[in-house]
Parts: sequence; structure tokens; C-alpha cells
Amino acid sequence: MHRHDVCDVYCYDDEKVERVQRRLRDEPIAEIVPFFKALADENRAKIVYALCGEEELCVCDLANVIGATVATASHHLRILYKQGIVKYRKEGKLAFYSLDDDHIRELLLVALAHRKEGGWPWGMNKH
Repeated sequence: MHRHDVCDVYCYDDEKVERVQRRLRDEPIAEIVPFFKALADENRAKIVYALCGEEELCVCDLANVIGATVATASHHLRILYKQGIVKYRKEGKLAFYSLDDDHIRELLLVALAHRKEGGWPWGMNKH
């Protein structure tokens, strides 16, 4: 069987590879992997999307948004908090969450726009 998505011969451009490897040494790529892993969960992505449209939501609101218990929503929020994706404030007995900054909103909205433009070929249903 012949595959068309791989090179037919093994060769590489030493100059380009070295240039990219130098750039990689200067960037903390491994440090951002947990950030993307946190967003890779559907419920956490829904929470972040909900917070893209609202300044802040309490844990109870978010639990209802994702159709889960408060305990489950809290678990997801702790993961997002540890990755610097959300922040919270307490008001009496309520905990209100918001996005840590606009970069988070931009990342999620760009990913959604990319998907809508058909840029996601990984076997997902295209609209």
C-alpha cells in the first residue's frame, strides 16, 4: 500500500532543521503542553467558552452550563485554575470564575473560527 501523506524518501534540510531546533531551545514549549491538555477536555472547553461570553459565572452557573454536579464543575475549574486559564473571587459563600486574561478568549475563539472555516480535517463532521 502506498501512502500519499508521507515522503517517499528520507531526506531533510539540515539548515532548516537546525534553525527550527535553535528556535525551539529558546521557547518553553514543554511548559505550555499542560495548558492545552487542560483545554482538551470537552467540559473544560465548554466552561472556557461560557466565560468567553460572560464576565464571570459562579460554580453553580457553570455546573448547570455543562450539565454536571457542582463537585464535577469544581474539579474542572481547579484544573483550569492550576493552568492559569481561569481566576476566581469569593463573595460570601459564592465563588465566581472568570478568564484569567483576554489571551484565553482569543485562543478559544480562534480555534472555533478555524474549525468553522473547515480547517479541522481530523475525521470530525464538517458543517
